Amino acid sequence: MLTLGISGHFDLVPALYHNYAHDAAACLVADGELVAAAEEERFNRIKKTNRFPAGAIRACLDVAGVRPHEVDAISYYFDHRFADLALANHHAVTPTQPIRYAREVIRGLLCDRFAWDLPEDRVLFTPHHLAHAWSSYGRSGMSDALVVVMDGRGELASGTVYRAEGGELTELRTYSIPQSLGILYQDAIGQVGYGFGDEYKVMGLAPYGDPATYRSLFRRLYTLHDDGDYTLTPSIPDINPTLWPFEDIGFRPRRAGEEPTGQHKDFAAGLQEALETLAMHVITHWARRTGATRLCFTGGVAHNSSLNGRILRSGLFEEVFVHPSSHDAGAAEGAAIVAARSLGRPHTPTRLRGASLGPSLGTADEVERRLAAWSGVVAVERPADIVATTAQLLAGGAVVGWAAGRSEFGPRALGNRSIIADPRPAANRDRINAMVKKREGFRPFAPAVTAEAANTYFDLTDTAADHGFMSFVVRVREPHRAGLGAVTHVDGTARVQVVHEDTNPRFHALITRFGALTGTPVLLNTSFNNNAEPIVQTVDDAVTTFLTTEIDVLVVENSLIRRRTPLPEALDDLILEFRPDTRLVKDWRPGTEPEGEIYLAYSAGPRAKVSAEVFELLSKADGTSPLNTWTPLTPAMRAELITLWQRRFFTLTPKDAA
Repeated sequence: MLTLGISGHFDLVPALYHNYAHDAAACLVADGELVAAAEEERFNRIKKTNRFPAGAIRACLDVAGVRPHEVDAISYYFDHRFADLALANHHAVTPTQPIRYAREVIRGLLCDRFAWDLPEDRVLFTPHHLAHAWSSYGRSGMSDALVVVMDGRGELASGTVYRAEGGELTELRTYSIPQSLGILYQDAIGQVGYGFGDEYKVMGLAPYGDPATYRSLFRRLYTLHDDGDYTLTPSIPDINPTLWPFEDIGFRPRRAGEEPTGQHKDFAAGLQEALETLAMHVITHWARRTGATRLCFTGGVAHNSSLNGRILRSGLFEEVFVHPSSHDAGAAEGAAIVAARSLGRPHTPTRLRGASLGPSLGTADEVERRLAAWSGVVAVERPADIVATTAQLLAGGAVVGWAAGRSEFGPRALGNRSIIADPRPAANRDRINAMVKKREGFRPFAPAVTAEAANTYFDLTDTAADHGFMSFVVRVREPHRAGLGAVTHVDGTARVQVVHEDTNPRFHALITRFGALTGTPVLLNTSFNNNAEPIVQTVDDAVTTFLTTEIDVLVVENSLIRRRTPLPEALDDLILEFRPDTRLVKDWRPGTEPEGEIYLAYSAGPRAKVSAEVFELLSKADGTSPLNTWTPLTPAMRAELITLWQRRFFTLTPKDAA
């Protein structure tokens, strides 16, 4: 049986608010096995996109080698009533659009994008937290467990506790929207200059602060009750509930681009402590109430790896499982499992060993052709042993872009779409933050370590867990902290990835070879992207990110790629093509000269001013002619175009690759 689960929205408006129906994805389940899964952001290149996951659906079908009509059912990651109510709300505020409801809209999109006429009774819906729960329990390999879902909100709940036994889930308790820990954290991070999707950044800032500084203020935001219950202090309508206690003491919110002050670091520390206190209050109660010795933890809050480390150290459980896609993308998988169950296919939980579930880079011939198209800009070598060559480069201090195999499902690169470097020099953390990620220097990087050496370097605790997905922050063992300067956080911890030979043999071999050269079988591993884009998916994505950052060398499958000419000089023969969302406008005000601007037309999309010379050039771009067709490029124009390309307002590709 083939069932397809989806998350995301319905493309009814071009700029749907960015935190609504986010993390669009598709997951294909065949007879209980997760055969393909991908997030839409990898294809439309919009971070955490909420658009209908047409690209992800197409990718899943292609990976599995099936046609749409072979799929038995498709399931959406919210229940039918809620999806229809959301559309009814849309109809009420946009009376110019026709009235259509969820089943009709989904069938229409499938027909339009894939010529797929799916019968009405095979378009199914799954309650949101049930979808989360099944994605985690269904891949845990556990026969019985406590399953805890915590996120911003489902339909009418922000948290749900289930007891899993013998392949069935029994709901024990729900927590209301006013009790949402996800919303509490999201609201609060605005105080330190961040917003939706930036929660992990604040988690990384927290260890620099002292939670005691504002502990009394954070405790005014919640009250713990018996039986795992709690209340959050209600907000004034339309006012962030975390504002009032801090406004009273004159706390100054951080502005974008400012360096975090000691106050901001202490705020982040206090917020993280409050989240952990509330989450542990719930989890501890239900562990003791049920006697469960195993935990499946999921929902957006389960991506807080510091909290997950706290759960491990608590000793409450013998084993903990956190799905690598615990956010809403993973709920698409749960929806597919529930759909199969509703059609009479029971699901036996199996252990998910790897997250390499997306499309590959292509066949060897396809990869070679794509790289050859870039040959005017980059030099391509094919070493006899790419792993040995890369290990030598890493040991010599190179920062490497590494792309091989199928892309990972989830927000973390696990060795198939990664930037890797020597983890020993602390300077590598600052170097990569500055030259690639263009981000704050406090942000930590993860260590990837072979399974054979993991316990030597890291305290994985006595609680069993799959550390292959970077889901847990653990302590770096004291003797190795100084020696792992680029991946040991300020508090002596790290978000470790343990790499097994049987789940990712190529990446395991690279770490092993690096260890043989250096004595340290650990690599710094971070996602292969810059600060303006999702993780790379294709060969062209990888080359583009390589060219527009200061990564030293690029490895794509068995090829080693270096820059042939300086980037400003390479622009002449590249073809500029606008993204589907790119808009080029002139803003005119009385008494002033018109100003050119370029922007991406989706919610919270970036905008930039454009000089008159570059505006004129962009306005002539036809997607087929090289950049130097219309006017000679001055050094200033070249620099401006590179900056705009780095921010992904458009694509630049060689003539043969366009």
